[in-house]
Amino acid sequence: MDSTAARKPRRSSKRAGAKKAAGEPELVQLLTPEGDRVEHPDYSIDLSPEELRGLYRDMVLTRRFDGEATTLQRQGELGLWASLLGQEAAQIGSGRATRDDDYVFPTYREHGVAWCRGVDPTNLLGMFRGVNHGGWDPNENNFHLYTIVIGSQALHATGYAMGVAKDGADSAVIAYFGDGASSQGDVAEAFTFAAVYNAPVVFFCQNNQWAISEPTERQTRVPLYQRAQGYGFPGVRVDGNDVLAVLAVTKAALERARSGEGPMLIEAFTYRMGAHTTSDDPTKYRRDEERELWEAKDPILRLRAHLEREGHADEAFFTALEEEADALAKRVRDAVRTMPDPDDMAIFDNIYADGHALVDEERAQFAAYQASFAEESN
Repeated sequence: MDSTAARKPRRSSKRAGAKKAAGEPELVQLLTPEGDRVEHPDYSIDLSPEELRGLYRDMVLTRRFDGEATTLQRQGELGLWASLLGQEAAQIGSGRATRDDDYVFPTYREHGVAWCRGVDPTNLLGMFRGVNHGGWDPNENNFHLYTIVIGSQALHATGYAMGVAKDGADSAVIAYFGDGASSQGDVAEAFTFAAVYNAPVVFFCQNNQWAISEPTERQTRVPLYQRAQGYGFPGVRVDGNDVLAVLAVTKAALERARSGEGPMLIEAFTYRMGAHTTSDDPTKYRRDEERELWEAKDPILRLRAHLEREGHADEAFFTALEEEADALAKRVRDAVRTMPDPDDMAIFDNIYADGHALVDEERAQFAAYQASFAEESN
């Protein structure tokens, strides 16, 4: 996607963007839920048919991987899983907007962004299986390890961005968090430092409407993107189910950060189709009618409708992609079921550089405890 350029278009008399409901702020939209291409006065993007097919492929494979992981958890192969179902456009659009030298700080749900950064999907599953603390080298893909603590990664991203600015590097940082995390003090502090130091960081909030069982309207009295105004930097709300709009807005925000114009907040207005995690039951706090309303805005279906209408993809493309998705699912299943268990004694390594008497004593005690099970079985 490096050849894609987000730009400021010329003003047009054509109705631009998404129509807003009474009392609702307008959001940036370039592709309607029906798959119609529209223009926006501030954001535009030109993509080739090949690039459009690439975005569609990204979303389909990410959804298939995510669904397979959910199934593996239900079968007892994973301890927990946080699904991204419904948020594919927000993640693929923003992920494809980044450059290789940008640095990404995710939460624990950015499986689509990880895909865009070149992280092998199977590496995401080790932590959820309990065999490692993160199965990839963050510096290999400039993609930080998943962060379970809500909101803390916004501070990490801001500090890293401040360092980038001091080094004079031509790169940007992007931090992901959800609507629930926007209520955390860590995020507020990150906004303050980013604004004061004019850090090259983009704050990307995936507003999926629910912080577990708490709806957005019970967390804020203004739209989330408007919070940026109080810190002195711009915010924008984008249709988070429109991969084209997300790509255009995020690319422009990252370019703005790289050029020394400071931070920006993007609120991707989307919806979590599934549970918060596999330990959650969303039927206890939200209605089926609400989900059905958002299903009509499905990010994958709307891009497929556009591809078919414009003649950019044929049935052979969709069939081949389905076969590729099946192969990915099989690879994921096989990888999870053959993951080796960690060394039981490894928890005592790398605590002190030169060793420690108390740790040595604890290691010996734990080794004796483990050996007792073998003795009992004999």
